[in-house]
Amino acid sequence: MAELVVLLDSDNNPIGHADKQHVHTTDTQLHLAFSCYLYNDKGELLITRRALEKKTWPGVWTNSFCGHPAPGESFDAAIARRAQVELGTRVADVITILPSFSYRAVDASGIVEYEFCPVHAARIDGSLEPNPAEVMDYAWVDPAALAHSARSMPQLLSPWMVEQIEQITQQLPQDHSGVAIPSALRALAGM
Repeated sequence: MAELVVLLDSDNNPIGHADKQHVHTTDTQLHLAFSCYLYNDKGELLITRRALEKKTWPGVWTNSFCGHPAPGESFDAAIARRAQVELGTRVADVITILPSFSYRAVDASGIVEYEFCPVHAARIDGSLEPNPAEVMDYAWVDPAALAHSARSMPQLLSPWMVEQIEQITQQLPQDHSGVAIPSALRALAGM
């Protein structure tokens, strides 16, 4: 069965949908996605290394998981679905940390990622059983060390994660006053 992604206009309004396999090309149309950072009770963040079979950025370290909401699917439902598919786990306490994040990046093969991609964080609620077709490796990391790596060695990480960490560092303290921010995100933002 085809995995459909929601196509967007330049104002991020839905204008249709297409098969995911046909969307990611050298001329990718803007479409809806999400990124999610999982944290644990120790205050660590989960990073994953993309499987070598992935169409874009194979073998690159990135945030916990990403995905595309299906037409009519909420972000919360899509996040729960992709956590299960990619990592074999459940999530809880989902919050949105960068509601307007978008990016365009071209990988070494020429494939373009062009996504309106709100960024979320969630607490892991179960054990990890990564899908080897999605994730070849994973690590629980200190958020401050991850932020340092994104600044000092960005070439080792996915371009979207580098941009997200920069925005989280700049925006989280200002944009989430009064919201309960998990300690892992506070540490990532240098708070």
